[in-house]
Amino acid sequence: MNQGSNKKEKTWPEHAPAMVIKDLTKTFGSFTAVDSINLDVNRGEIFGFLGPNGAGKTTTIKMIAGLLKPDSGQISINNRSLASEPQKCKQDTGYIPDRPYLFEKLTGFEFLQFIASLYNLAPDTFNKYTAHYLNLFDLLDWQHHLIESYSHGMRQKLIISSVFMLESPLIVVDEPMVGLDPKSARIVKELFKNHAARGTSIFLSTHSLEIAEELCDRIGIILNGSLRAMGNLKDLELEARLQHSDLEEIFLELTGAYELQEIIAALRTG
Repeated sequence: MNQGSNKKEKTWPEHAPAMVIKDLTKTFGSFTAVDSINLDVNRGEIFGFLGPNGAGKTTTIKMIAGLLKPDSGQISINNRSLASEPQKCKQDTGYIPDRPYLFEKLTGFEFLQFIASLYNLAPDTFNKYTAHYLNLFDLLDWQHHLIESYSHGMRQKLIISSVFMLESPLIVVDEPMVGLDPKSARIVKELFKNHAARGTSIFLSTHSLEIAEELCDRIGIILNGSLRAMGNLKDLELEARLQHSDLEEIFLELTGAYELQEIIAALRTG
């Protein structure tokens, strides 16, 4: 494992957002997947990113993580341009995908060592956090087993552990609870809250409106590649012209799924 330091070079103002997206656009042929999105994520904020299937959520996340190159627009992480300083931006970003593709011929512990070496994580920090998260997610007895023997939920817990051990200032998450048992899902939610309270910024994409309502300080709703609405729950209530409503009702109204009531009624009477 690399013997470097895990300390982050801090070159941004305290008040500056952790991430800023300006006019972000991505097309695939004639199809516009993401259309001129603008948003920012504050320090210590859990920002929810919601939308129906095919709305552009995962495409946006892959651009933030540096896996896809935008056609136009800018992404800044900790006051640095992802386009001009990709390595430094990625060092400051932890990414939890919805489907964890891992090196199956490594053990869980070897995978964590590999990730630590990429981020120059100090050995003492690695030892401290590895033991902590493996124990927290009931993976201690499995750490020296090959990943190919892991269930989907175990793989998800391993990659979540690998990101949390890095103490990155920005964590980008795509459907974090998929495959997790109720105990692990609860632990992950508490970890998000605790890290945000310590100043970590979390960009969270999820289909679970209950999770978004419980965790998120602000929410952006994407529809057909464009940002339909953004704000806290009260802001979204006003946008949807729905008072004292839960996030599910607001989401359905803002994404044009109001015809769902007719479908449900037809199914119940059919």
